[in-house]
Amino acid sequence: MTSKGDLEAFESHRAALLGLAYRMLGDLGRAQDVVQDAWLRWQERGVAVESPKAFLVTIVTRLCLNELGSARARREEARRDRLPEPVDLDEGGLARLEELEQLSMAIMVVLERLKPAERAVLLLHEVFDFRHEDIARLVSRSPAVCRKLLERARQRVSEGRRLITASRDEHQRLLDAFLRAASAGDAAALGELLAADAVLITDGGPEGRVFKGVRNLRRPLVGARQVAAFVTATSRRAELEVERRELNGRPALVFHREGRPFAALLIAVAEGRIQQVFFQADPARLYHLAPAH
Repeated sequence: MTSKGDLEAFESHRAALLGLAYRMLGDLGRAQDVVQDAWLRWQERGVAVESPKAFLVTIVTRLCLNELGSARARREEARRDRLPEPVDLDEGGLARLEELEQLSMAIMVVLERLKPAERAVLLLHEVFDFRHEDIARLVSRSPAVCRKLLERARQRVSEGRRLITASRDEHQRLLDAFLRAASAGDAAALGELLAADAVLITDGGPEGRVFKGVRNLRRPLVGARQVAAFVTATSRRAELEVERRELNGRPALVFHREGRPFAALLIAVAEGRIQQVFFQADPARLYHLAPAH
């Protein structure tokens, strides 16, 4: 039987564990499953634990690394068009985290491009303040290798952090302008909103997705002119309801078709321009975006 103390200890760390699993896996549903599995192992531990948080973080990290080592996960991770699942932080149970900016889609995409061991080393060191010696045992590397992995991961993530400095008002203004220009089919106006080297990523799932004869891009599209042309060409065919939402801590759009979420649109902003456009249209990763009422 679970003691009240065990339950309270676990619940006090649930948000942090879920945040760790979500950043490791990029999928809220799988992250929730991992946290539930960690709860079962916490109940069955059979040993005295000095630091419940360290113990639980270790369990969740191992479970995530095991998950990422599966053949299915390796195939998924290899896709260049793959995007993390967009989430409402309040509804997903992540709003209590102190490092909310680290859940932005720009950061999540960078994390997803890291190798699993790099991801783990970065999160364990930067978020949970684990020592390199403890991390080394978890990821089956030497402390020296862990330091190199951390340095490499930090360099990659620094670019993502540049994309989370815009104010909420600026982010909202550019998102609204993007929607107006796309809806009007105005490629010139769209081009003015985009950085010269803007990137568009569209995720239609492992099998891809076709909508009114247009297939999602299987690799990132680079360049303001190219992105504007693709967006205007595809938006003309769309007959979707638009809902404004807060996803990953930033203003975003969710498109619905026949009462079901069809896609989510998120952007990354820096220096007064849209630097990245993320279009998540994988049905399996829209599960948590039912229309808000």
